[in-house]
Amino acid sequence: MNEKQTERVLLAGVHTGRADALADTTEESMLELAELAKTAGGEVVASVVQNKPDLESATYMGEGKLLEIKNAVQELDVDCVIFDDELSPVQIRNIADLLEVKVLDRSMLILDIFAMRAKSGEGKLQVELAQLQYRLPRLRGLGAAMSRTGAGIGTRGPGETKLETDRRHIRRRISALERELEELKKHRSLLRSRRKKDGVVTVCLVGYTNAGKSTLLNALTDAGVFAENKLFATLDPTSRLLELEDNRKVLLIDTVGFIRKLPHHLVEAFKSTLEEAVVADVLVEVIDASSPERENHIRVVEAVLADIGAVGKPVVYAYNKCDLANGLPEAQNGAVYISAKQKQGLEQLVRTIADVAPGKKREIRVVLPYSMGSLVSELHQTQKVLAEEYLQEGTALTLLADSRTYERLRDYIAE
Repeated sequence: MNEKQTERVLLAGVHTGRADALADTTEESMLELAELAKTAGGEVVASVVQNKPDLESATYMGEGKLLEIKNAVQELDVDCVIFDDELSPVQIRNIADLLEVKVLDRSMLILDIFAMRAKSGEGKLQVELAQLQYRLPRLRGLGAAMSRTGAGIGTRGPGETKLETDRRHIRRRISALERELEELKKHRSLLRSRRKKDGVVTVCLVGYTNAGKSTLLNALTDAGVFAENKLFATLDPTSRLLELEDNRKVLLIDTVGFIRKLPHHLVEAFKSTLEEAVVADVLVEVIDASSPERENHIRVVEAVLADIGAVGKPVVYAYNKCDLANGLPEAQNGAVYISAKQKQGLEQLVRTIADVAPGKKREIRVVLPYSMGSLVSELHQTQKVLAEEYLQEGTALTLLADSRTYERLRDYIAE
């Protein structure tokens, strides 16, 4: 049987030397593109970067470099060429005509991985919407790019049969998806309102993809969420209750990981999911301490958070994978060093979350008459009781009390 198990992929990009390195093709972005291609099921056999101050409007790269890539495609038996930037419809069509092989860009690759990872109904709708919005203006170019192959990387999601139909059908599908997602958004908003009304404190995990958010959620709550050392291993948000040391319970929510050059349509489609970060009481930014790119990862995450309006709230910086790091970053306010996999530093992380989360409890000592035995039992169930002794005048309790309980017990506080 001669059928290939994995697609052979060639990566290509243009380094312009622009001021914003995160928007440029660099050695780091090409390594990340290789990881994305591997996650999508490809085998990277070559990588080509052209140094050029300006991108070609018609062909992205210079024609000479594209001919060099064409030779490599033939010599290395390449199935697919993936570009590190978002290509225009004209660029996709022209490059596919010249190379005579399947052509994808970074955005299409990320959308393809999201289609592969989405498990919930809402996640699948969000991915399909983002893919259709991205592909609609590129139908003609994608037709040429995709006609080289019938399956594989870049073809997951709504399917080429839908994309070959007329634009009106696709626009109708986009409208239907937007209506469905709007209904789900209303439902999610009602759940958030109920949580707020019930005084539930929410803590949202955010971070670059593969920083270890799902592993951390599992370590803190035994959530049993799928976690793997791959980009975008989990996509759908998960929430679990986390009990703090003072008996407070907070809702810990995992969110989709961020990445440089994140497709705009994807951010838009996932707005209702990402709003968990916008309305959260506390953000825990999970950072891969072992990555030499950690500072750039922080910049990307904080740029996305600013873009969706998740700013001006307490942030705990959880430097994860410290067991793998060669030297730790300098300590900063709200920084905790952990290894979610090895379960190191988690107690300190939980204490730090408790310090900044709303409703922090205070330690008080009260003496309650023996006639209030039912209240003593209630306090044992709802508050953190540190000590208990029986005096002549009643039961003495030392406890951590929330503001409501403090007011209720104010007349019984012992100096």
